Amino acid sequence: MEKPNQTSPLVGFILLGLSAHPKLEKTFFVLILLMYLVILLGNGVLILVTILDSRLHMPMYFFLENLSFLDICYTTSSVPLVLDSFLTPQKTISFSACAVQMFLSFSMAGTECVLLSMMAFDRYVAICNPLRYSVVMSKAVYVPMAAGSWAIGGVASLVHTSLVIQLPFCGANIINHFTCEILAVLKLACADISISVISMEVTNVIFLGVPVLFISVSYVFIIATILRIPSAEGKKKAFSTCSAHLTVVIIFYGTLFFMYGKPKSKDSQGADKEDLADKLIPLFYGVVIPMLNPIIYSLRNNDVKAAVRNLVSQKCFRR
Repeated sequence: MEKPNQTSPLVGFILLGLSAHPKLEKTFFVLILLMYLVILLGNGVLILVTILDSRLHMPMYFFLENLSFLDICYTTSSVPLVLDSFLTPQKTISFSACAVQMFLSFSMAGTECVLLSMMAFDRYVAICNPLRYSVVMSKAVYVPMAAGSWAIGGVASLVHTSLVIQLPFCGANIINHFTCEILAVLKLACADISISVISMEVTNVIFLGVPVLFISVSYVFIIATILRIPSAEGKKKAFSTCSAHLTVVIIFYGTLFFMYGKPKSKDSQGADKEDLADKLIPLFYGVVIPMLNPIIYSLRNNDVKAAVRNLVSQKCFRR
């Protein structure tokens, strides 16, 4: 964006959203609103039970509490803007609001990548070194691990957002997206964006490649340890402690790799379909996954299910 003292300052952006598909807007408004409410309720309940139930005062559930809070923050940074775009004819956003939304969404996504790898390490220690678990994963260790995840995501987002907002923007101020997605905003810059592109590629390696490698190695050791357990019941119990996390990891990173790794269409008709897919896939990543996380952990974790049932029974009994 040009500085305010220049002749043609850019004061905001226009978000296209689903303007080219108006018949879908009302349907998606209802669907996303319902999913957002489920996100708030599901993740809110998980946070509540991990705080109130003393049996869940463990590193694993501390990380889960952070993940639930992160999902609430991530969706709240973008979903209200998406919902408003479905109802407002003129889908505009100020430059400052765009920068804040861009920072928050990128920060939350980066934090989740690191946090999931921290959760994998916790499961590795719990299964592969159970006798040393309380020492290795003490409060003095797992709290800084979670705080470090937030800090790393925040610093990376601050760097990228700072690079973007310093760029000059001229001509069309139309973002072909629901929100201020950083790559969509970069396309509007009328200057050399090679530094931003290179930094994004480095960040993708750090936040995608490194965590995936770390998680993969952790689960190789975890699975190898589980297979050496003599009893079938022991194997089932050990696997149940990490199955929810593994499911979340597969969905989360599977969606990310699909987003950034799918081939581009060359024909105009295919490009139109691809344009719609490029918007809907990030929407799936940003709304559906945070909605699935509490459901997966509630269904696949016996301790969480018991804590939720206990919380519900207490509420019903008091009534």
